Amino acid sequence: MAAKILEASGVLYTDRRDFYIDPQVVKELWTDVAPFTTVLSNKETRATNDPIFKMFEHRNPWVKQQCTVDGDIAALADGNTLSAECAVDAIVGMNSEVDDSWLGLLFEVWDSTLTTNRGNIVVSTVESTSSFKFKNMTGSSIDVADNDILIVVGNAHGEGTEAPEAWADELKTVWNSCQIFKTPLEITGTLLQASLRGESSELARLRSQKNQEHKMQKEKAFLFGTRVGGTNLDPNDADTFADGGRTDSGSKLIRSCYGMVSAVNEYGNTSGDDQNVFSVTGSTYSYSDFVDDMEKVFQYIPESGVKRAFVGAGALGYWSKMAGNSGMAGSSGWTVNVGDMKRDSLGFNYRTLETPHGMLQLIPTPALRGPYNGYMMIVSEENLFHAQYRSPMFQANIKTENAYDGVKDQYFSDEGVGISLIESHHLFKIA
Repeated sequence: MAAKILEASGVLYTDRRDFYIDPQVVKELWTDVAPFTTVLSNKETRATNDPIFKMFEHRNPWVKQQCTVDGDIAALADGNTLSAECAVDAIVGMNSEVDDSWLGLLFEVWDSTLTTNRGNIVVSTVESTSSFKFKNMTGSSIDVADNDILIVVGNAHGEGTEAPEAWADELKTVWNSCQIFKTPLEITGTLLQASLRGESSELARLRSQKNQEHKMQKEKAFLFGTRVGGTNLDPNDADTFADGGRTDSGSKLIRSCYGMVSAVNEYGNTSGDDQNVFSVTGSTYSYSDFVDDMEKVFQYIPESGVKRAFVGAGALGYWSKMAGNSGMAGSSGWTVNVGDMKRDSLGFNYRTLETPHGMLQLIPTPALRGPYNGYMMIVSEENLFHAQYRSPMFQANIKTENAYDGVKDQYFSDEGVGISLIESHHLFKIA
């Protein structure tokens, strides 16, 4: 009689053979699903008294004190002669109207491109709320032209004079909202009791899966969310504070949180000294561009000298190619130094990008996919916190009426992001 073989048909195949190496082990694609939320929560969590929360912020006026000349001024020779009336606008870092607090201010006069220094002047008399007369402090003739930029370089007052008039600025408020997140899961009592392969408990599997889904949806909201009514983060264009939102089908108010990427996109600057939104074309990006951009990123130097940068796979790949001296880097003769992959104590992987001005901790972020694959979001942790109106909770077995034969659970959060001083955060879009 022939020996029985291991058949590929019949009951032996369909029911008796065990094809599972590890019948209770299931592999998952994602492990570190929410590094931005992890950093945010571990950096600082603040309990809020209201689902809408406000923060104070202040920009030191002495960082940038300047104005722009509005109209040509006749050339003023060397000497003690008073100039013609000089109208100004685009006032930054000083009283917004010309008044006696301006008397004695020393200005450097630059052309509109900030390439030609014409000399120094001192404010001598106030003519109106937008004009003054000055005296020449250069020792030679000075010509002040329309759109010249006047930059404060100090103040000078006469011997035996009284104290000049004072001026003061005020604090600014910015705001955001906490957002209610709910992620439910539900199985029948029959499925709960079943003996299964893959995962022995379907309830445990779904709880783990929905926990990660809850984290990912919070991560995306904290990065890409928008808020009706804004946040007042634009220092030049004020939003109106309101308990804004939309209503659901039952006329209940839905509040949403403004996310980090969305906020920098909306309120950031694409040029100038305070530029914090950078559009990078990988094929033409030069080492000179890199150095200039990183100078702006690190102009507000963190105490540690290191900033965290949350990156999509495309952005991480771009810097890795530069470090590998291939592609554009090889043809243009420049490289960057990207360290080996390491594990942060908070549980996510990162690599370190060295720049001439500081170090960037590149953190791969699963939420930065699709249209955000080439994004790099650099945050200033001093100006960022996790807002929490109600503590997150896992609500088990919430459906019990009428002897319900099943289990329904829910992950619940009422949280948001506190963002201030928008120019301290930087967004790179690499294509």
